[in-house]
Amino acid sequence: MTAINTRLPKASWSRIRRFTAITTAVSVVLSVFVTNAILVTFSAGTSLAGLAVAVIAPIALGGPLTFVLLLQREQLRQANRQLEQLATTDWLTGCRTRGSFTHEVTTQLSQTTGALLVVDVDNFKAVNDRFGHDRGDQALRLIADTIRGATTSKAIIGRLGGEEFGVFLVGAESTAADWSAERIRSAVAAITFTPDGEKCPLSVSIGGAVYSARTEFAALYHHADQRLYQAKSAGRDRVAMMQAA
Repeated sequence: MTAINTRLPKASWSRIRRFTAITTAVSVVLSVFVTNAILVTFSAGTSLAGLAVAVIAPIALGGPLTFVLLLQREQLRQANRQLEQLATTDWLTGCRTRGSFTHEVTTQLSQTTGALLVVDVDNFKAVNDRFGHDRGDQALRLIADTIRGATTSKAIIGRLGGEEFGVFLVGAESTAADWSAERIRSAVAAITFTPDGEKCPLSVSIGGAVYSARTEFAALYHHADQRLYQAKSAGRDRVAMMQAA
């Protein structure tokens, strides 16, 4: 698992410096105001030494303390962001995890139309058996990158488990879904994968379901999975689609 990176981005450092400067400046103003009021009330009046202390003390004490507190807060925010990313991102492929993918698609299903593609790598066990699991992982990363490259930025992509990926095409109708699925299939087939210098063709079978009315994720996945089975049965390296609702 990827370790938490405690290094802060430039935006965080900029925020720390800005808020430290503002807080210190406000502290100096308040300190001068309070010191002046005290000196006027309880002594002969404002003195240069008193004002110097009123200015220097907040800078010397408050500035560093504010910086440390803001630094710790930004580090905590950074760690929380990374933990959230680790929980929702598949460590191997960089796609969403199954849980994250299902949650996001379920949210989309209540808001818009679209299509679900289930993409399964053909004969993946043979790749692992022939070249080893490290090369199999490499193949999965290549395929995940290819799926991302073959879809638009609006597509939601997840690794559903093993060698199976899910692609949700927001707002896609039948023609667009067919085109996207075929684009993914042909792009994967064009991958040059040569583990240990030996050519190893890669291909995927894709089952898809398009919907235009409100539906549940489980039902949509069931339709797409049925079409995936059709594509596998027809000889693999194929696309099979249906209009779900």
